[in-house]
Amino acid sequence: MKYFKHETAIIDDNTTIGDNTKIWHFSHVSANAKIGNNVSLGQNVFVGNKVIIGDNCKIQNNVSIYDGVTLESGVFCGPSMVFTNVYNPRSFIVRKNEYKNTLIKKGVTLGANCTIICGITIGEHAFIGAGAVVNKNIKPFALIVGVPSKQIGWISEYGEKLDLPLSGNAITICKHSGKKYQLKDSEVFVIN
Repeated sequence: MKYFKHETAIIDDNTTIGDNTKIWHFSHVSANAKIGNNVSLGQNVFVGNKVIIGDNCKIQNNVSIYDGVTLESGVFCGPSMVFTNVYNPRSFIVRKNEYKNTLIKKGVTLGANCTIICGITIGEHAFIGAGAVVNKNIKPFALIVGVPSKQIGWISEYGEKLDLPLSGNAITICKHSGKKYQLKDSEVFVIN
């Protein structure tokens, strides 16, 4: 075993857990979950059966990642943020065959207490602010806040707000990394 598991954590059989991953107090990793290298699962984290977590992800305390959620590499899940897997749950109706897949692309930040409604994709390096409720696909590098969520700007890979309009054509440089970003046709791209 090349990962760390706190004595109170539960790891079911048939899981895949990468090197240097840390699983902290009272967390539960279900059978068939796939967790990459250098991942940190904080206290009281639940990982469902059909979950994929890429390398270098950080899952803070009190997060449940349900079946059908995929986190690509470098995703940050803030404390007590929420994923759903059924759009219209009812306790008296079984809807396990209606689970919707959710894809969180590489480098995304999901702020504390935000909610990600199932069936959407959040683009690379997007930043979802604390408490936001996201119910639609999010573009790469988008800065998102509110209930329901809305885009208020663009953000760099480094995590700094970019000086770009929401639409149009423009180029800017991240003041911390020196990378150039281009806004074209309402999409942001890193350029050399």
